[in-house]
Amino acid sequence: MTVGIVGASGFTGAELLRLLVGHPNLDLCVATGDSMAGTRIADLYPSLALAYGERTFDRYDADALDGLDVVFCGLPHGVSMDVVPDLIGTVGRIVDLGSDFRLTDPALYPRWYGTAHSHPELLASAVYGLPELFRDEIAAARLIAATGCNAATATLTLAPLLAAELIEPGGIVVNLITGVSGAGRPPKPHTTFCTVDENITAYGLLTHRHTPEIEQALTVATGQPVSILFTPHLVPANRGILATCYGRPAGDASTDDVLGAMADYYRGEPFVVVDERSPETKSVAGSNAVHLTARVDERTGLVFGIGVLDNLMKGASGMAVQCANIATGLPEATGLTTVGVYP
Repeated sequence: MTVGIVGASGFTGAELLRLLVGHPNLDLCVATGDSMAGTRIADLYPSLALAYGERTFDRYDADALDGLDVVFCGLPHGVSMDVVPDLIGTVGRIVDLGSDFRLTDPALYPRWYGTAHSHPELLASAVYGLPELFRDEIAAARLIAATGCNAATATLTLAPLLAAELIEPGGIVVNLITGVSGAGRPPKPHTTFCTVDENITAYGLLTHRHTPEIEQALTVATGQPVSILFTPHLVPANRGILATCYGRPAGDASTDDVLGAMADYYRGEPFVVVDERSPETKSVAGSNAVHLTARVDERTGLVFGIGVLDNLMKGASGMAVQCANIATGLPEATGLTTVGVYP
């Protein structure tokens, strides 16, 4: 099948370029990157030199994508909403890695993203791209809004606890640690080496845009009105997310009960590991796997779950390829690995 990447010069685009090299069914035809148009892919990402040789980033042209089977959009927030309308009906399927089509209520965009959605009529046709929760919807979708990296980690950790009614749906606390690549390739004052090195900082206090995304996904998946307090923390690491999610118990439960509920919920899932071990970001680096655990603290009465994933893989580009595989009828794990890079 023929594939295009719009926004291939960013970190998620580069990860897609890497994944497509090893994908037996997806053939890259177009790779745009307007800020780097005419630049050799190998000059920006030497790790891709043997795969792409003299190939350069293209300038975006909707006509060049016409007729492709799958188009991935790895664009900054607020850009995809004006690109996707040009592609609908001209390409087979669109997988948007940005946030522009994740929320179903257009009124949430001004509040959480600071601007109104330019094409709110398309939100109802977009399917939220989290395969473990919405696989059937993805299979029939033409426009897939791939899950955000923070949202994927928190949602996958909390969904089984809520579905089994082991925790209350209100007042959930999510403390999350993330690596710097989640902020994208362009330099920003808070992601320079001197700012990040030897530093840990909480950000997006009470305002992080993944908050309504997590609430929406969990509410739809479990049928309960979920509310969370979400606080991410930036650490000096390239990749990886670890989310610790705390909830009030909805009844009597033990650690064995919560671990069993997680294992049952994800039984047969190709990319999910549920284990008693405390998960580590190093274990999932470079893979499409997510590792989970859970505990009941009898002393405080609280229930908590921990989840880890690679923010550029299961949190972005790996998730996008997984969604594309499902939507095009390919085996879900095609071109993806469950094995992390270690050390």
